[in-house]
Amino acid sequence: MATVVPDASPRVATRLISWSSVVGGAFSAAALSSVLTAFGVAIGLSVASTSPTWRDTSAALALLSGLFLLLQALAAFGVGGYIAGRTRLGFAGPAADVERSDGVHGLLAWALAVLIGLLLAAAVAGLVNTTTKSQPTATNASAAEPVLSYELDRLFRAPRRPANVDLTAERAEAGRILLTSAGHTGVAADDRAYLIQQVAGLTGLTPVDAEKRVDDTIGKAHDAIRKTRQSAVILAFSAAAALLLGAVASWSSAVAGGRHRDGEPLPRWMSHGDYLTRRRNAPVAPAPITPRPLPE
Repeated sequence: MATVVPDASPRVATRLISWSSVVGGAFSAAALSSVLTAFGVAIGLSVASTSPTWRDTSAALALLSGLFLLLQALAAFGVGGYIAGRTRLGFAGPAADVERSDGVHGLLAWALAVLIGLLLAAAVAGLVNTTTKSQPTATNASAAEPVLSYELDRLFRAPRRPANVDLTAERAEAGRILLTSAGHTGVAADDRAYLIQQVAGLTGLTPVDAEKRVDDTIGKAHDAIRKTRQSAVILAFSAAAALLLGAVASWSSAVAGGRHRDGEPLPRWMSHGDYLTRRRNAPVAPAPITPRPLPE
């Protein structure tokens, strides 16, 4: 009777791209990124907020939020790239080709994770937009409301106002005028005079008090728009840098995962990160044997 010997040879990939590993790494990166994003928002590391006082945050907090975004991308895409490189089947070939193939898997996992994040963000934005439009008394009637809502509240604040007075159209028009305060020429003279007339008629203030309120609101609106632009620039730059660093981290982690899959040490340019492997494979010195004294 013939003896069947099990095949101990390593499994070799028959396709150049292992899409199951790519998808698994991408979903792992997207899931970890979502968890870290929720954690960052919970502890206050957010560049933007719906609160009108978020513009008063310091520049240090904005930079710290951007740094957290970078670290989040390194961690999430690093884990996703490692999973993509570690779980794919190896193939026989030169070491450079194997390393390049592992890196490509990490890069594909990064790209798919970015697309998943964009789709989730678009879905959430669409849901919020649909919910806002379904409300008959929505306050976000113009593009200026999310940025200048507090300034518009102060502009049309009155000690006494009849009930059920709808100022949506007036707020929207005033918001569009205040948005021009961020331009090079500022608010036009006729727009400023129109705002003074509107404020005096709707709040019951004297023309002098209405003029002071309008001028004060224009100055605060200019500062609010400037701070909003600064936060948007920080957010955009941090997001772009995080995505680029995430691609590098995903490629490097996939190469490391492929090396661990094949039982090989890390490449020379990653040798400083192979501390755990070197320590695990280091020979253990035998413990010294102390001779026991003979009985007298």
